[in-house]
Amino acid sequence: MTTNSTKPGKSVIQWLLNSDPSIRWQVLRDLQYASAAETAGERARVATEGWGATLLAAQADDGTWPGEPRFPEWSTLRTLLLLHDMGLDPSSEQARRAVARVRNNVQWLMNIAQEELPKDEDISWWHKPFFEGEVEPCINGRVVTIGAYFGEDMQPIVERLLGEQMADGGWNCDQENGSTRGSFHTTIDVLEGLLEFERGTGGSPAVEAARERGQEYLLERRLFKRLSTGEAIEHDRKDGPAWTQFSYPAGWRYDILRGLDYLRAAGAKPDPRMKEAIEIVASKRDESGRWALGIVHPDEVVAEPGVAEGQPSRWNTLRALRVLDWYDNSV
Repeated sequence: MTTNSTKPGKSVIQWLLNSDPSIRWQVLRDLQYASAAETAGERARVATEGWGATLLAAQADDGTWPGEPRFPEWSTLRTLLLLHDMGLDPSSEQARRAVARVRNNVQWLMNIAQEELPKDEDISWWHKPFFEGEVEPCINGRVVTIGAYFGEDMQPIVERLLGEQMADGGWNCDQENGSTRGSFHTTIDVLEGLLEFERGTGGSPAVEAARERGQEYLLERRLFKRLSTGEAIEHDRKDGPAWTQFSYPAGWRYDILRGLDYLRAAGAKPDPRMKEAIEIVASKRDESGRWALGIVHPDEVVAEPGVAEGQPSRWNTLRALRVLDWYDNSV
C-alpha cells in the first residue's frame, strides 16, 4: 500500500506555512524539498520570533525554565527538547547563551536537600551537572538528544547506554527493578539520542550497531504490537491511552507517529513491518487534510499555543505528512 491519497493540498501547505518559523522551515525542508541554504533564513527566525523566542525568553538566570519549582531540571529538559525539535540553530548566539546557562548551573535534584533523599535508593546523581545525565536510560537518552545537538560531550552517557541495551535490542528504565524486556518508551528515547549523537560526532560502529538493533526491536513488534501475541498495544500500562493517539510533545512516551518519524529521520528503508502503522497514521487524517492533537500531557511544555486535544495540530500534521511522504517515495 502507498498513501498517495494523503498528499497535502495547497490549503494544508498554506495553513502550515502561515504559522511559526519552527513549522515553516521544516515544511520547506521536508515537504517542499528545499535545501539547507534555502531554509537557513527561516530557520534562523526560530531564535528571534514566535514560539522559539518565547521559550528562550522564559529561561531564568540560573539556566532553568519554569514549570516545576521542586524539580526545575525536568522543565528544563522538556523545554530544551522542544527547542531541539523546533530546530533552534545550535550555533546561534541565543542557543549558545541558553545552553551555557544550563551547563553552568542546572543540576539533577538541584532543589532537593540531602536530608530529603530516600535512604534506600541510589541517588549518586544528586546535584550532578545536567549534561552528565542521570541513571535511567529513558532520561539519559533525552539528555543525549539535547547535548549532542547543542554540542556537549555525550560520550560517557552513550557508553553507558550501549552497556544497558537488553537482549531483545531494546532499553527499559525498569531493568534495574528486574525487567528483562525492552520498553517502547525507553527504546525510542534512547534511539533518538543515539541518532543525534551520530549526526553530531559521526558515531562509531558500536553506536550504529546498537541503534540498528533498537530499530529492529520496534520493527519486530510492527511498531505497536506485543511480540508474544501480536496484540496491538492500545493502552500503555503506566500512562493510559494510547499509542494510536498522537501527542506532541510526547516527552518520554512512545506512540506510532513518533516511532515512524524517528525511522524517517534515521534514513531507514520502508519495511513491510511498518505497513499497519503507516495505515493507522494515514487513517487519522481528517476531511480537511489535517491531523488532530490526540493527547495533551499536562506535564509537557505547550508546543502550539491555543491548540487543545482534538483540534488540528500543525506539529502532528507536519510530522504525519513527512512520514507518509518518506514512505510513499521509498517503496
